Amino acid sequence: MPPPTGTTKDCRLYCDYARLVKLQSQTTGFTLLPQLKSGTALSGRHTSLFRGRGLNFEELRHYHQGDDIRNLDWKVTLRTGKPHVRCYTEEKDRHVIVCVDQRSNMFFSSVETMKSVVAAEVAALIGWRVLKDNDRIGLVLMQGDQLDWREAQRSQNHWLQRLQMLAEANQSLNVRSNDNSLSGFSALLHLLGRMKLRDTTLIVLSDWTGITEADLSRFKLLQQHNDVLGVMISDPLEHALQPTIIEHQRTGKLPRSFNWTVGNGNKQLHLSQAQLVSASEGLSVSQQLKKDQLVNLMAAKQLPLIELDTRGEHLSQFIRATGGIA
Repeated sequence: MPPPTGTTKDCRLYCDYARLVKLQSQTTGFTLLPQLKSGTALSGRHTSLFRGRGLNFEELRHYHQGDDIRNLDWKVTLRTGKPHVRCYTEEKDRHVIVCVDQRSNMFFSSVETMKSVVAAEVAALIGWRVLKDNDRIGLVLMQGDQLDWREAQRSQNHWLQRLQMLAEANQSLNVRSNDNSLSGFSALLHLLGRMKLRDTTLIVLSDWTGITEADLSRFKLLQQHNDVLGVMISDPLEHALQPTIIEHQRTGKLPRSFNWTVGNGNKQLHLSQAQLVSASEGLSVSQQLKKDQLVNLMAAKQLPLIELDTRGEHLSQFIRATGGIA
């Protein structure tokens, strides 16, 4: 159950609004523009590689065939007797939308911090960084029974309201939480499709549970006019059961011989140690397949797939992945 109002929250289980606000102080050690061209991920109100009729004059040069004659500098052309054109560096507003998964599958950790907390805190960090760059930040919240969309704005007050909404959604998660089809990736992609986004950076923070081939194809369509940066949040236990169990046995956290019981709040499954080996292999293959699919999606725009885990070092992991020093 979520913690009662007024009680101290365990920061490993639930994120705290005050904590999300304080993350504003950690935005100086990294950038969301790691050697990326304008028009690709996380480019915006910054010098771009596009030439256009922007506000910033860059250079005056000789006319070349194919140049726009509207850029001719007639005074220099008449004075020199040779056609010259004025070139400009285009500026673009950056429109960033963070999609944060707060479904029941994210309320899990076998080590330190819930995946839902990892997603919420990294989303807050991203939002503060975007605002620091004077760009617009929007939020799509994937909850158990709905998607909550808030339009991108360049406003600290609006971002504070969204962080409050994010903290409330996070604190509503518990072992009895259930999801429906209105909050999955198909619903998310339908929502994003209705927005008719162009030149937008989408950052998806999730463990990507429930992603299908059809969903990945629709993400690829979004990549044609936008940039999708995937952040995969996983737990060590999801990669392989057996190594984790062996480690727990070595440290005395588990006995040498035992039966394993897993459940989702409604149903339980009992596994012997022999069955655990088979389950571990299947889980490892499934997790690697999902990762490979996301790597291919990111490759469309030569972007990395950022991987975070639940060991409690997710902020420094993200900062390092974006070229910063944690």
